[in-house]
Amino acid sequence: MKDIKMVDLHGQYLNIKNEVDEAMAKVIADSSFINGADVKLFAEELAAYIDVKHVIPCANGTDALQIALMALDLPQNAEIIVPTFNYVATAEVIALLGYKPVFIDSSIEDFNLLVGKIEEAITENTKAIMPVHLFGQCADMLPILRIAQKYNLFVIEDTAQAIGAEYTFPDGTSKFAGTIGHIGTTSFFPSKNLGCMGDGGAIFTNDDELALKMKTIANHGQKVKYMYDEVGINSRLDTIQAALLRVKLRNLKTYTLNRQNAARYYSEALKGYQNLVTPILNQKSTHVFHQYTLQIDAEWRNDFAQYLKNAGIPTMIYYPKALHLHNAYQFLGYKSGDYVNAEYLSERVISLPMHTELNSEQLSYICESIISYLKSR
Repeated sequence: MKDIKMVDLHGQYLNIKNEVDEAMAKVIADSSFINGADVKLFAEELAAYIDVKHVIPCANGTDALQIALMALDLPQNAEIIVPTFNYVATAEVIALLGYKPVFIDSSIEDFNLLVGKIEEAITENTKAIMPVHLFGQCADMLPILRIAQKYNLFVIEDTAQAIGAEYTFPDGTSKFAGTIGHIGTTSFFPSKNLGCMGDGGAIFTNDDELALKMKTIANHGQKVKYMYDEVGINSRLDTIQAALLRVKLRNLKTYTLNRQNAARYYSEALKGYQNLVTPILNQKSTHVFHQYTLQIDAEWRNDFAQYLKNAGIPTMIYYPKALHLHNAYQFLGYKSGDYVNAEYLSERVISLPMHTELNSEQLSYICESIISYLKSR
């Protein structure tokens, strides 16, 4: 059996090696390393894939979030609602721009922000809601949109973990994650469902005016070279990364299916065991399984992780501490006990290997090892 990896990027590369090598060789031969043809083509192809009017490529997912917020021209006392059980990038860009992150709790079932807690977090300074589609499944967007409309708020979706996931509305129509609010953002970090061989990101919108402004901000504030209309930043997707992403985008449906099949195997094999909760599927959203995250008794988790490590099975904890408890955000005045679900999850979550190259032998071994551990308790 092949060694089990948390993410098998080399195995994924080998399956598309000829296409990738050819695409990269063409970029090198053309020497159009910045803003080459593949950048524009990738933006067009991704826009068609997720059915959005504008895709603005940029240097990474964090820049995508920052550019999105910069384009909204929010007042300096703006408050932005964001889940505390989450990766740091969302809160980070809010704070960096001088705004105030306002944390809310998350659902113990699907890990996404708790929609029922949004309205009580709104003040006269609230200007935006930033839902994060965590682990590959959409947050419940319809009530978020209704709240945003009621209070005249922007909605910026962080889709870094859920590219290709679809949210279905009550009338049966569906939209891709990142295309539902005013702006969507994503990351092409190598381990993402659609990942490059370095850093990369993109911003999505159906708003022509916002699209032009974000494109301008990402290019030093220029619409025309050396004419600066906005205070901007330098955030570009390299041509060589765009060329790779074009190849991977053609395979994204297969990659998603592979992840979903692996998740189905895990869930079927591990169902019914006490002290272990497998991911719960939200019927309003497809799940593209950026992560396959279990919940296990807090007092078992470290021992469980070590047991699997000894068996050659890597695991990861996403995330070991909710954002409101980190030193960087103590200036906001939050304390332990403020967000009970997020704190509960941070003590219990553990993610199994999840990638496009997992095979049945590996999946069987992982599940047998987990079951062996559970039976030994």
